[in-house]
Amino acid sequence: MNSQLKSRPWMRTVLLAAGIYNLLWGASAVLVPQKSLNLLGLESGAPIAQLWQCIGMIVGVYGIGYLIASRDAYRHWPITLVGLLGKVLGPIGFVFSINAGTLPTSVGWTIITNDLIWWLPLAAILWGALRYHQSVNTAHDTPEADDPLSELRTNQGNILDELANRQPQLVMFLRHAGCSFCREALRDLSRQRAEIEASGCGIVLVHMGDNDHDASFFEKYSMGDVPRIADPHCRLYRLFGLDLGSFTELLGPRVWLRGFIAAVLNGHGVGRLRGNGFQMPGAYIYHCGQIRGGFQHALACDRPDYAELAERIGASPVVKTV
Repeated sequence: MNSQLKSRPWMRTVLLAAGIYNLLWGASAVLVPQKSLNLLGLESGAPIAQLWQCIGMIVGVYGIGYLIASRDAYRHWPITLVGLLGKVLGPIGFVFSINAGTLPTSVGWTIITNDLIWWLPLAAILWGALRYHQSVNTAHDTPEADDPLSELRTNQGNILDELANRQPQLVMFLRHAGCSFCREALRDLSRQRAEIEASGCGIVLVHMGDNDHDASFFEKYSMGDVPRIADPHCRLYRLFGLDLGSFTELLGPRVWLRGFIAAVLNGHGVGRLRGNGFQMPGAYIYHCGQIRGGFQHALACDRPDYAELAERIGASPVVKTV
């Protein structure tokens, strides 16, 4: 497995700490409910104490779940998800109770230690787990030992080298079809197609879907007749050096802003995730087995000028060999 996809040692440490903390907190609420209630400035009468013991039991059970999850953070991600949801909803309920005057502000200390301090580490574990599960059984998980260039064919039956040996090809690696930026890129390519072809370059689309199933999607952008290669396992993506994106590259502030512009203002919308949502896009000029140059996205929302790229790099010296 790609070491970058494995869970990190700190994740096990965080889940162990969460488990132990929950068990200790739950035990104090169950065994000495009056004392723990008094520390928080709450009434410690019999009915309240019994309810507090029930809450302690629930918290303690969560602790057992965290200990189980620590054995394999990515495999047991549902436990972490449920725990994080509880730690988000708890403070929301606390705010409502403060506004209603039903709880003293002194309870806020337990909100900090029980909930707030765990948000970032648990969210990071879930992000890593999602990244891992999206990449299982792909080239990102176990890089292919074979040669995708000789095996993957376009919807028209050609391998990439057959096309690139005739003329330079602008090879466009798309994100998943539900992505607003993928749709925007296809619209840009469609509008610049005449200029790209006039520069002497052909166009090849590489996507993570199915050539037959997604035919109507490409026809929507007047790109149905352009050669396209279905690469659901991201073998060509990896071969051309395109990796999985980080949180900032995929969901940073600039990406959100551009996403709103592309999806809402420009009307590209958002669709169902089909393919690896962490895959970064890219565009390269490929000719006679060599990459002459291209554009590697720093952010998923980057919007290169494909016609300018074809004109500038189409006849440039070779800079890299696949």
